Amino acid sequence: MKTNDYIKVSFPSLSCNEGFARSCAACFAARLDPTLDELSDIKTAVSEAVTNCIVHAYPGEIGMIHMKCRILGDKTIEISLRDSGVGIADVQKAREPLFTTGDPGERAGMGFSIMESFMDKIKVRSKPDKGTTVVMSKTLNGRR
Repeated sequence: MKTNDYIKVSFPSLSCNEGFARSCAACFAARLDPTLDELSDIKTAVSEAVTNCIVHAYPGEIGMIHMKCRILGDKTIEISLRDSGVGIADVQKAREPLFTTGDPGERAGMGFSIMESFMDKIKVRSKPDKGTTVVMSKTLNGRR
């Protein structure tokens, strides 16, 4: 679905920008008059996606994260996050709960599972050494 109602932001993969991305997505979603729970769901999913970029896409270096938020129809928000990092060799495996490419003592491996539980749909595209794109959408009931 095409829409002219969107924003695009790009930022370095610094941990301090996770909060910026959450706030940015929440401010954009607020136009749909979501409930506090819906807004919290969106913020949590964005946090997980951005954290994945920071930790897994660019290990030991700083790269760029590109976020696009758009409104589809009357009540659906779509959020995509793209990096140009190391990519994911096996997306199916990466989406399994508890799977992590990071240190198992530090990482729970629940990022994709959390995104899936808080959003209606999630699509993951990735190519090794080219990067990853995560597209999440949620239809809001809102307070109206």
